[in-house]
Amino acid sequence: MFVAAIEKAAGFTRAIHTIVRTWGSDRIVPGSATLFFVNADGWALTCAHVAKQFSDGQAVADKFTAFREERSKIEPGKNQRNALHQLERKYGFKTGDAIELYSRLLGCVDGSLNMDVKLHATLDVALLKFNGFNKILCDNFPVFGRDGTDLKQGKSICRLGFPFPEFSNYGYDPVTDTIGWTDGGQEHSPRFPIDGMLTRHIGDSDGKIVAFELSTPGIRGQSGGPAFDTEGRVWGMQSVTKHLDLDFDVDVEVLRGSKIRRIQDSAFLHSGGCIHVDALKAFMRDNGVKFEEG
Repeated sequence: MFVAAIEKAAGFTRAIHTIVRTWGSDRIVPGSATLFFVNADGWALTCAHVAKQFSDGQAVADKFTAFREERSKIEPGKNQRNALHQLERKYGFKTGDAIELYSRLLGCVDGSLNMDVKLHATLDVALLKFNGFNKILCDNFPVFGRDGTDLKQGKSICRLGFPFPEFSNYGYDPVTDTIGWTDGGQEHSPRFPIDGMLTRHIGDSDGKIVAFELSTPGIRGQSGGPAFDTEGRVWGMQSVTKHLDLDFDVDVEVLRGSKIRRIQDSAFLHSGGCIHVDALKAFMRDNGVKFEEG
């Protein structure tokens, strides 16, 4: 049902890869997110919580660089351990805190990556503006639904993104105590679609519809990806997954092989939350971004 629509959406949908290292570890945690281009001028949409990773990554890097510079000045001796503990307290590093966070945008532009970010004041939406590129690596652009009132309960919607990160082109350098991207390994992760039925509309504090809910979850890594119909028209953007309590608590004994096991579980419905097309178009108009409706 969505075969042609997915091919169409894939033409303007791109992956964002991230690698993170936390305090006290040399383990690298890969992650992913999604963006989609809006026009040939280099404008793209993604979630605000995704776009914030770009500025967060720079702030994290600056803090860790400053820490390492001060750490390198600690002279060896009996007071070295105490001085290091004091330095750690100064910077507030705790187990689980990110000390390195790097992002890579795949298949977006040819040339230097120079990008401005505009965050929506209240919604989980961000506009990205690519600047100074030689060529945009996108040959088709989305058509947004003309009238948001056509989004009704029961409408089938598909989302496209890049969850389940399978890329492996990263590594840890023990000499410099840093992580980074490498020339080896797998560079790409496959795109992944998931469809669902529109279940409910979501309003803001004034009752204005700004989002909608789908009967299936958006998968981690699809945030910022387009939500479209069977013809490929974009009606929203995947933003969040909600966990709705079904009040089906289970406490039973079951037979597994030749043994009795006790199962205790609580059931939840995982639903997807998408930013509404009308909210996306209003934000683009406010920022002078051209887009196509149909």
